[in-house]
Amino acid sequence: MHKQGLTSLALQKFKKSFWGVFSFWFIVFMAFISVFAYVLAPDSSQYANQMHLSIHSKSPGFSVKMLTIPNPINEDQHLFNRLFLGDLNPAIEIPVSTHRFDSNHVYYTEYGSEGLKGLQKSIKFSLDPTSSLQPFITQRTFYFGTDKYGRDLLSRILVGARISFSIGFVAVFISLLIGLFLGSIAGYFGGKWDTLIMWVINVTWSIPTLLLVIAITLALGKGFWQVFIAVGLTMWVEVARIVRGQVMSVKELQYVTAARALGFTDFRIIVKHILPNILAPVIVISAANFAAAILIESGLSFLGIGAQPPMSSWGAMIKDHYNYIILGKPYLALIPGLCIMSLVMAFMLIGNTLRDALDVKA
Repeated sequence: MHKQGLTSLALQKFKKSFWGVFSFWFIVFMAFISVFAYVLAPDSSQYANQMHLSIHSKSPGFSVKMLTIPNPINEDQHLFNRLFLGDLNPAIEIPVSTHRFDSNHVYYTEYGSEGLKGLQKSIKFSLDPTSSLQPFITQRTFYFGTDKYGRDLLSRILVGARISFSIGFVAVFISLLIGLFLGSIAGYFGGKWDTLIMWVINVTWSIPTLLLVIAITLALGKGFWQVFIAVGLTMWVEVARIVRGQVMSVKELQYVTAARALGFTDFRIIVKHILPNILAPVIVISAANFAAAILIESGLSFLGIGAQPPMSSWGAMIKDHYNYIILGKPYLALIPGLCIMSLVMAFMLIGNTLRDALDVKA
């Protein structure tokens, strides 16, 4: 009853914080976007990587006629596969300025950027009206504009949210596994175990985080999962230090002494009695680590050793377009930058709110 009462009290305090509740729903919204990115993105191809060089670096709201030709490679793709990997056989899209259909041909003029006249071409198609290879014309609007390769910036932003969001979960999960395990052993048993683990913690702590992540990334190789593991392996130190201190402060309390007197094993005492009572600061540090993981991944992608092209990443998008800030198209770098800032800010605000809500003494 007492534990449930404290939980209810913490929940009430959390609900009273406008920024905490707002950040919570913003994070839920971003999680929804991360899961259903390919459903929401106008460009549902894998990594939203359809390039149209003739319409590169266009401003937000730019519209163009798009000749769409269904892909002749019609391989069955499961719904689950399409949801998480995108369309592996997307339709062929060609920006056009003029077009006309004549018998079994479509004659079109490719879109020419900056006053240039595009090439005139034609495509033969099947006369069978039931054929799936019939081309068609649509009006396509790029609400966030296009990047320097002519890719839909909105689609890249939506798909890129998945990397930033998922790296936070994976990195925090790895850091919790290692930090809770080592911190509990060091704090509970003390002695040589504490000395050894604290030596490892201090050595790891003394190495700059970004340098350590770069070293681990280079050792594991460039790639998506390598970055996840590298970031997770650098964040366990803070968790371990906090868990160690908390365990040392509660291991001599009466309920732990009573558990020992009842003959419970050390493993059960740690897992069933100590850890549930020290989770409040761990939750707060996890929220901060989530934000830090997003920033580190963005920094690695900016340096070129994070998520590799053509994978969509907010940090890589800033890297590709930061020079456009002085070329009159700052939105190409500012939009992904604002996305990083808003998601990091949401986790920091929810971390601060949780810290206040879980402070029983207050």
